[in-house]
Amino acid sequence: MMHKKFILWGGTGQARVINEALQRQDDHVAAIVDNSQIEPPLPGIPVLCGKPGLTAWLADSPDDSFYGLVAIGGDRGKDRLTISTQMEDLGILPYTLIHQNAFVALDARIGEWSQILALSAICTHVVIGRNVIINTSASVDHDSHIDDGVHIAPGAKIAGEVHVENCAFIGTGAIILPRITIGRGATVGAGAVVTKDVEPMSVVIGNPAHCIKK
Repeated sequence: MMHKKFILWGGTGQARVINEALQRQDDHVAAIVDNSQIEPPLPGIPVLCGKPGLTAWLADSPDDSFYGLVAIGGDRGKDRLTISTQMEDLGILPYTLIHQNAFVALDARIGEWSQILALSAICTHVVIGRNVIINTSASVDHDSHIDDGVHIAPGAKIAGEVHVENCAFIGTGAIILPRITIGRGATVGAGAVVTKDVEPMSVVIGNPAHCIKK
């Protein structure tokens, strides 16, 4: 069995989280791309400066088959979607990362470039889009739909039949009650309990969650 080689875009903590998951399946990170001059987050792994640095590195590499993941968390779903398209344009292959210690139902569907991390749970009839992060110990219950670019932070709980629209961010430990829609680009604060629909591009906090910004 051939081990996969990965290029990660983003050189902060998310890169270390992804690297731990890849090591468990005997794959490895070949290079990291970041738009800033940073210290290497992984010892011995080169950090390339933006798309120009990546393009030059690929041209000099004797290998021609790399997989990619975007190691940028938080509410930067649009950035993840843009960067993954740029990586594909350079011939980097899309990948869906599922940690060995995550639960994913047999009938769940998960899009390319997404990350299902340690101790998280994706239940029956769930649909996950592209470039979604389901972070440590987060859960998505039955029949929910998580659109492209969403990030569900550690410990957040998404109940059944919830729809989270493109590039929304669900903060650490938040709870979304059943049959609720979280609008496009919305932010749900850490620990919030969402009992009704959240409008697009709004910020909600508290228990019950209430809007503080649109």
